[in-house]
Amino acid sequence: MSLHGKRKEIYKYEAPWTVYAMNWSVRPDKRFRLALGSFVEEYNNKVQIVGLEEENSEFVCRNTFDHPYPTTKVMWIPDSKGAYPDLLATSGDYLRIWRVGDTETRLECLLNNNKNSDFCAPLTSFDWNEVDPNLLGTSSIDTTCTIWGLETGQVLGRVNLVSGHVKTQLIAHDKEVYDISFSRAGGGRDMFASVGADGSVRMFDLRHLEHSTIIYEDPQHHPLLRLCWNKQDPNYLVTMAMDSMEVVILDVRVPCTPVARLNNHRACVNGIAWAPHSSCHICTAAEDHQALIWDIQQMPRAIEDPILAYTAEGEINNVQWATTQPDWIAICYNNCLEILRV
Repeated sequence: MSLHGKRKEIYKYEAPWTVYAMNWSVRPDKRFRLALGSFVEEYNNKVQIVGLEEENSEFVCRNTFDHPYPTTKVMWIPDSKGAYPDLLATSGDYLRIWRVGDTETRLECLLNNNKNSDFCAPLTSFDWNEVDPNLLGTSSIDTTCTIWGLETGQVLGRVNLVSGHVKTQLIAHDKEVYDISFSRAGGGRDMFASVGADGSVRMFDLRHLEHSTIIYEDPQHHPLLRLCWNKQDPNYLVTMAMDSMEVVILDVRVPCTPVARLNNHRACVNGIAWAPHSSCHICTAAEDHQALIWDIQQMPRAIEDPILAYTAEGEINNVQWATTQPDWIAICYNNCLEILRV
């Protein structure tokens, strides 16, 4: 599908509800396809699969399916060769794996780790391992991360986040985990990091789950909401605190000291996405309606200004950089999805 002939820079889709969760399809045969999750403050929520029609350059909804509670994240299987079934995962009350067809989407499996309890601890986020698509990791408000194997949904490793202060005594306290992400370091299968309400970034290795490494702690112990690994250089990751107008870039080789801070936003940051094809470009999106692209090549010198800025018509809830089409970024605000050529 070549959109370059038309040279349109922005495509817009309006959903019937507020869009929160969003993700680009990775499959080579489904290029301009995204999954969108609704944010409606009640039990009944929706997920839509939308695609860009080549002929008229319009987004169309391919299908819609029901989802209990809003999706905290949606993610397509990281399958750039199209070798696996066309799967989509969602997190909310549980982790669900869906098989996407041309006209309908059906639930393949529901992964539930609290079999013994009447209560479910909602999942805040998850990640799908790019090197081994049979591995997923979830983060939960019950202070745990769970690593799932997709064949049977068995638990491979369950990590309780015990927080402490760097190089002092370990004070165990129970706090929520807000995000989890696999690193490409060391083969890309075994290393992952998580952030949470205790304000720390912790790194784990599936081969040695008995201990973790604290990479960073927020100076004010503000909760950290998101983390995102650099796609090309596994030494770098980025995180952001709750209600913060800046994002913090970390280098795992220099723990606990940010290598850069990006702070041009004028309202709290909601989304961060590294470029899939470049180690030195990152996009941040915030409630100031702005999506900013930064060039961080000059680190550790201060990064003063972004190289590109886009102003949306509302507070941006999420940003996603397309893995297989690195010249396209998706943002969502209010009930709108926009994809922008960069």
